[in-house]
Amino acid sequence: MVNANLDIKSQGTGLLDVAKIREDFPIFKQKVYSKPLTFLDTAASAQKPKQVLDAERNISETCYANIHRGVYKFSQDATQAYEDARETVRAFLSAEHTNECVFVRGATEGINLVAQSWGRANISAGDEIILTTIEHHSNIVPWQMLAEEKGAIIRVIPVDDTATLDMDVYANLLNERTKMVAVGHISNAVGTINPIADIIRMAHSAGAVALIDGCQAAPHMRLNMQALDADFYVFSAHKAYGPTGIGVLYGKQALLDAMPPWHGGGDMIKTVSFEGTTYNDLPYKFEAGTPHITGGIGMKAALDYMNGIGFDAINAHENALMAYALDALSGFNSLRQIGTSKDRGALISFVMDHAHPHDIGTILDRQGVAVRAGHHCAQPVMDHFGLPGTVRASFGIYNDYGDIDRLVAGLHKVNEIFGS
Repeated sequence: MVNANLDIKSQGTGLLDVAKIREDFPIFKQKVYSKPLTFLDTAASAQKPKQVLDAERNISETCYANIHRGVYKFSQDATQAYEDARETVRAFLSAEHTNECVFVRGATEGINLVAQSWGRANISAGDEIILTTIEHHSNIVPWQMLAEEKGAIIRVIPVDDTATLDMDVYANLLNERTKMVAVGHISNAVGTINPIADIIRMAHSAGAVALIDGCQAAPHMRLNMQALDADFYVFSAHKAYGPTGIGVLYGKQALLDAMPPWHGGGDMIKTVSFEGTTYNDLPYKFEAGTPHITGGIGMKAALDYMNGIGFDAINAHENALMAYALDALSGFNSLRQIGTSKDRGALISFVMDHAHPHDIGTILDRQGVAVRAGHHCAQPVMDHFGLPGTVRASFGIYNDYGDIDRLVAGLHKVNEIFGS
């Protein structure tokens, strides 16, 4: 059993200046139930630094206007700022062209766009779509909807007891009927880092297209679409220290060019008449209506912020946090980790004897510790492990060893209440 009289370190790993980073996040100035805020739910939605908040406020206060349409200065300035954000995204993804970067409301809309546009044009009855047991619902339901409409078949790559994909089964699932392989880069529920490069390469060898859900990867690792050779890649800004309601669909230019529009309306057209409509060029063909202008500019600020810290430093810091947390939690006889793949992202999913995840989350909340409790929008993997849900602690650039110590202290409270 871990010593309950913990020395709360409240210090970083030495790899990042966490105290300085926290100064950039206004939310950490407040306390929760008179206790320091320990935020361990970054996998759901990361906190925003003042650089992001200032960028959104600045555009609203100094030159807000609708973009792409106005000839006056504010509109031109806002348009330039928004398109600067697209170039930042292109560089962040190492995409070849900015027109391969479509701005969407988030990863969920990006996946739905591909399913409804590319999928309707390319999936027929009897075709097969491969998913995995550890997918987020957003990368399951759109494909189920498409399969039901088209008479296609969903195939699923299973996982073992560590929540690692069975790549031998994947190899056997691939065949001439496989049209789409849609896989998460990192599992939001159990943290498994999937061998994405191998998955994409094998999909292409079978003549299939690959879509990668990168929501949990974008805040934590360097991304390179040229090296991965992904056909489609999606992520949401709010998980990467940016605003909600904005995200990115990356798609290879040839695929996007061939895809029909999904939404109709302003900005995705060149000409409209009652005799017919001609559609705009990429990426605007898929960006109908007034976009989330401040969100796009805020997303740029978030990506700039992470780039300023450096992904090598971010990755090393989070690896150190994970090692410290795994060691600290190993002392609880009452705690069982769910998802123990050797390749894991910056999160830990677990259950405890005699205590429901929601009760654990509530007790931790009273200690100022914010974690996620439930099925994490990933019910199939919960069903695989025979669980209604887990507690998930996820880490980011503003976390330190003290946060983990406070988590451990809170879990002792759980044991005191429910018995260990």
